[in-house]
Amino acid sequence: MTNITDRIADRSAKVVVLGQGYVGLVVAMRASEAGFLVLGYEPNEARAKLLSAGESYIEDVPDDVLKAAIERGYGATADPADLRGFDVAVISVPTPLHDRMPDLSFIESASRTLSQHLRPGSLVILESTTFPGTTEEVVRPILEEGSGLLAGEQFHLGYSPERIDPGNPRYGLHNTPKIVAGIDEDSLAAVDTFFSAFVARTVQAAGCAEAELAKIVENTFRHVNIALVNEIAMYAHDLGIDAGDAIDLAATKPFGFMRFVPGPGVGGHCLPVDPTYLSWRVKQHLGENFRFIELANDINDHMPHYVVRRVTAALNDLRKAVNGARILVLGAAYKPNVGDVRESPSLTISTLLHTSGGEVTVVEPHAQALELPLGVQHKRTFTEVDLRRADLVLLLTDHDEFDYAMLVECSQLVLDTRNRLPRGASRNVLHL
Repeated sequence: MTNITDRIADRSAKVVVLGQGYVGLVVAMRASEAGFLVLGYEPNEARAKLLSAGESYIEDVPDDVLKAAIERGYGATADPADLRGFDVAVISVPTPLHDRMPDLSFIESASRTLSQHLRPGSLVILESTTFPGTTEEVVRPILEEGSGLLAGEQFHLGYSPERIDPGNPRYGLHNTPKIVAGIDEDSLAAVDTFFSAFVARTVQAAGCAEAELAKIVENTFRHVNIALVNEIAMYAHDLGIDAGDAIDLAATKPFGFMRFVPGPGVGGHCLPVDPTYLSWRVKQHLGENFRFIELANDINDHMPHYVVRRVTAALNDLRKAVNGARILVLGAAYKPNVGDVRESPSLTISTLLHTSGGEVTVVEPHAQALELPLGVQHKRTFTEVDLRRADLVLLLTDHDEFDYAMLVECSQLVLDTRNRLPRGASRNVLHL
């Protein structure tokens, strides 16, 4: 095989990144900044055209960063034929769930597309979050069958789980340790050399399965702990105890405790999806139930219903019903300061309130368009009039640009599900 590691080291390798979303576009930008000639493959033609025009749809990639990359040679395409001649390919595509079953169709499609252009000596890196075994059991045979080449002998193959946290101002791709793995020593060296070109630190895994599992361990840890504090919050409320204050007190301990806070549910790709990939794998191969993951799923999946019950109880205390109540929902994204609404509990809660007869308006400044039930309005900002008109304001995503002082001053009643508002600051503010 040709020495791909040398070509990566001297930046002469042509890099293609399949999937130009929250992960893939960031990788493409960093690789371009490191001196690689980068092509972003985005099957959605409309998105590919936006990128080619220098218009980013990802908050972590401003337009000026994208335009600078274009000047360096970055391009976006929806045509798989443009992938010919690549040296390094990074697969950063979605891995959703369908009916609680892993959907690897995007990985499989990307692998088939790459296999048509795979050359001896090239490197393929899977970055999508998935169950342990995917790189060797799913990606490898597709690449080998489509190309006629053998992994490890005629091309390199590895895995490096993404650790992108959209909207995080402190940790990005460049300063978050990057786990790297390969199917053999040469593949590992190639993957390590590639990511070392634009991340501060790489961490070598024993194998691809260990790296795949590591990513799911990270997210399962968060998923289970969020479920724990969510259940504590529900029972503490019924016992007349302020769970938020208790958690704050526990967090003063400088060892043996990590602070998690209750919320309206979990969203995005990581927590609602990734742990289930592991529980599915365990069930399929070992015939066992991963009880912690299944319990966490059950608790977090039901948090939107609990929030609706709290809304109902709060309105009842005002001698009002959900049916006919004016409810202003703040935030549709699954986390602050981004427009990502994938699996967001806010959408579920808004739908439940609407179907119960509520007059629901959703305020979301970051998403351009929302798929909301007919009759639910979407606004990009709220006014003092909106707050005073609402029977209840429901804070579901605590974006920084919301005017929280005005929220407390002008609202009749606020249910804060994100612990954003000071506790005990006003009688009209309730916490989860």
